[in-house]
Amino acid sequence: MSLPDQEFDPDDNFDQAFQDEDDIDLDDAEALVWNLLTLINPGDEETALRQFSAYRDAAGEPDAGDQTIWFIKEVVDWTSGFYVDEKDSEALIDCLNQLAARYSIDIDWGGDPSDDEFLENTDVPALLNTAYDRLREHGYTLWNWSTGSDAYAGWTALSRDDEAMQQLASVMGIDLRRGSDTL
Repeated sequence: MSLPDQEFDPDDNFDQAFQDEDDIDLDDAEALVWNLLTLINPGDEETALRQFSAYRDAAGEPDAGDQTIWFIKEVVDWTSGFYVDEKDSEALIDCLNQLAARYSIDIDWGGDPSDDEFLENTDVPALLNTAYDRLREHGYTLWNWSTGSDAYAGWTALSRDDEAMQQLASVMGIDLRRGSDTL
């Protein structure tokens, strides 16, 4: 498999990737997707490569335009990202627990997530806020992006890469916010 010509080393935290926005080729969607996948799969290039290959297969054309985020959603869901209905607290907990387990983190939800009463007394935004706080304690940031619907979607990345994530999302046209700032 070949990677896009425009690669950035995830170990340099994109220090030089966005120094001059005039140097960014906005038409190179594959390079942008590759950079996003390396950010949401820190230290796991194998998963990023697998997802990049699946993205290429799904997108078909090198420039997927407005559909890029939806192709990304499909290839990262439940591995490096989440997508849940606004009322599906249980699925969110399950998915975020799986994402956190990649980094050997157990999220303390402030109650028993298998208890029906706990689930009835919480909602997805509150759970996103809790997960955001718990992940930050371990050096990770939970992000969520606007789905334009009654669903929540996002991913995690190293907190040290927050600025790079925000810049990359801006260039890609993704309305991205911290998990504590639900849309």
